[in-house]
Amino acid sequence: MLNLNNTDSNSLQDPVSLSVGGEVYTTTLDTLTRCRDSMLGAMFTGQIPLLRDRRGNFFIDRDGKVFRYILNYLRSNSLDLPDDFKEMALLKREADFFQIRPLLDEIRRYELGPHGAARRSAVLNADADCQVRILHFNLKRGPENYELRSCAVRVYTANVFCTSCAVIESLCARFSYRAQEKVLAPQPSQGKPNYLRMEWVPRPEDLPQDLYEKHRYQELTVVSSSRIPDASTSSGIPDTRTFMEEMLKIAMAEGFRLDSVFPDPSDILNSRSLRFIRY
Repeated sequence: MLNLNNTDSNSLQDPVSLSVGGEVYTTTLDTLTRCRDSMLGAMFTGQIPLLRDRRGNFFIDRDGKVFRYILNYLRSNSLDLPDDFKEMALLKREADFFQIRPLLDEIRRYELGPHGAARRSAVLNADADCQVRILHFNLKRGPENYELRSCAVRVYTANVFCTSCAVIESLCARFSYRAQEKVLAPQPSQGKPNYLRMEWVPRPEDLPQDLYEKHRYQELTVVSSSRIPDASTSSGIPDTRTFMEEMLKIAMAEGFRLDSVFPDPSDILNSRSLRFIRY
């Protein structure tokens, strides 16, 4: 339960405990009011009413994990991020919410510097292929009546390489496998975080569902939202053309531009290989 606390600045004492999105931090008033014209400055100088949780911590309903970088900036006046930091957009949004303008300026300088350039520049390759296999199976017609049937099974494979591991991770979140009412996310190749291989088999109409599952075939779907993928948030990828179309959408959304198409540059969606670059 949260309680509205009209505490003025004179009643606040060090140390100050904050619960930001459930993450608890302990700091000082001097740190929180370092930027007096920020949202935090207004909160802890009595200009904005404060909320307390049941444990007495001041509560702020924002992202708790990213707040550590905001708090460290206020402590040291330096933006210190790990080399593999991948939530810059979220950090910018939180810094903008708290209206810490010096931090926003520091983030812009960081993005324009060697760290940001290295993180943004990337090459992305996507290859797709299809092999047709003839599957023979017995179809039960009665207690002792079996009929030999055959059907064509199309096995699709896609190999994706990107110099940015963050892009591979976003692809793993965008695509998913669906088999036996289970939804699983694809994973980068073991020991190779820059590589992603996907293999899927759409079920032919003349192949019974139980036989499809017996051969451990699985469909590939594209997740249409940021929610946990399920049947209502994803749609199937029936062929390489649809896969390439999705790769185009994803690459453009990630800031890439198309660099080369193989084999026919005039027929992008029916290509076997696409190469993208991002500066």
